[in-house]
Amino acid sequence: MSRRNEPMAAVPARDPNKGGVGLSYHAAQIPRNGQQSAMSLALEITDLTVGEGKAVVKGALISAHYTGWLEDGTKFDSSHDRGKPFQCVIGSGRVIKGWDQGLIGMKVGGKRKLFVPAPLAYGERQMGPLIKPNSNLVFEIELLDVLTRDD
Repeated sequence: MSRRNEPMAAVPARDPNKGGVGLSYHAAQIPRNGQQSAMSLALEITDLTVGEGKAVVKGALISAHYTGWLEDGTKFDSSHDRGKPFQCVIGSGRVIKGWDQGLIGMKVGGKRKLFVPAPLAYGERQMGPLIKPNSNLVFEIELLDVLTRDD
């Protein structure tokens, strides 16, 4: 299986849930055994609100609120529901690859929507009762804070 990398390009995108226009980025396409089109297997990044604070870099500790949905709109997780922001180190492999790749460059105060194809999510693994094997996931993430070694 080969991997074809394409530069990320920003294109205007209308978020059907918000009715607004944001910037959308399509990261490297990941081919899969022909079951789905290559485009549906691309990490898609849409900035709903561009932040003005510090940007996420590899190795940064982030604090964010998020909600995750299956493609059919079923919510499977939300930090809002727990009333506590989620924290993780980006680029360390402690979160799904879609987050490690999709949050780089995002700035504090921003809100970003990620379409994460299954290979960049949980792949062939089932996670909990709702995330079936080979599930594509959708996240809306609000970046609250970024801490780096320089801080």
